[in-house]
Amino acid sequence: MKAVRFHKVGGPEVLRIEDVERPEPGAGQVRVRVAASAYNAADGGMRGGFLPIPVVLPHVPGYDVSGTVDAIGAGVPDLAVGDAVVGFLPMERDGGAAEYVVAPAGALVAAPTSLPLTDAAALPSVALTAWQALVDDGHLTAGQRLLVNGAGGVVGKYAVQLAKRLGVHVVATASPRSAGAVRAAGADQVVDHTTTDLHAAVDEQVDVLLNLAPIEPEVFARLVSLVRDGGAVVSTTAFMATPGDDDRGVRAATVFVRPDRQRLAELVSLVDAGELHVEVARRITLDELPALHAEAEAGRIAGKVVVTV
Repeated sequence: MKAVRFHKVGGPEVLRIEDVERPEPGAGQVRVRVAASAYNAADGGMRGGFLPIPVVLPHVPGYDVSGTVDAIGAGVPDLAVGDAVVGFLPMERDGGAAEYVVAPAGALVAAPTSLPLTDAAALPSVALTAWQALVDDGHLTAGQRLLVNGAGGVVGKYAVQLAKRLGVHVVATASPRSAGAVRAAGADQVVDHTTTDLHAAVDEQVDVLLNLAPIEPEVFARLVSLVRDGGAVVSTTAFMATPGDDDRGVRAATVFVRPDRQRLAELVSLVDAGELHVEVARRITLDELPALHAEAEAGRIAGKVVVTV
């Protein structure tokens, strides 16, 4: 089978398109004929060697995957050959940038039926990140106020959609390029961070601040004043400590996305119910994946990219 792998960490040039042996599923595993995987920034971090997730080399990237169950190992009672599935694979194991991937059965759920199977690969890790940031770590509930800093990215738009479904008032920052999409996702107030001071624009403190932007630590620390006493600051920027305020009881939490089969199935249900929109900016082939990694390093990727097989 064809697979994209890297045998050593480094720049995009370490990625190779290779012929490798098709994997066989063990107990509790299934083999998936891959329809698509999705590119995430963490794929570049693992390839570059600066994200501390242990992988065995050579490694196949692409931990978001969609496809069709092709073979089943022992002890898998709830999946069958031919099932269309989507999943968030263990990041330390081989991913979906290949024609086939072996996955733990517990990482997979039935794929959405309301969109192409290839596009379903754009859902798992980013939607789970948004949910876990808002609810599991932020403890966001109906009637509260949320500030999403950096809402124009993929996780940000999921966060806005999910927060509005919870009955939350959403203030979001975005650039002029992404402001329309953030507003369409449901944000009540969109602040242009390129021209407007956020402290001046937010006229009432929020219950939860979700930071998704690569801002300077001192800028991040100043944003804590926008959070009410007893609120929470949540961030996905793992390279930088998340600030809180112990004197005011403002909690700080950094999100590291976690597998959650039940929650992923619920997110799929929301997609099929028309309550959660999956956005795919581009579709590329396996052969184009090394070039995509180079684009990402140059900061030229906007939106979610899926890698079709």
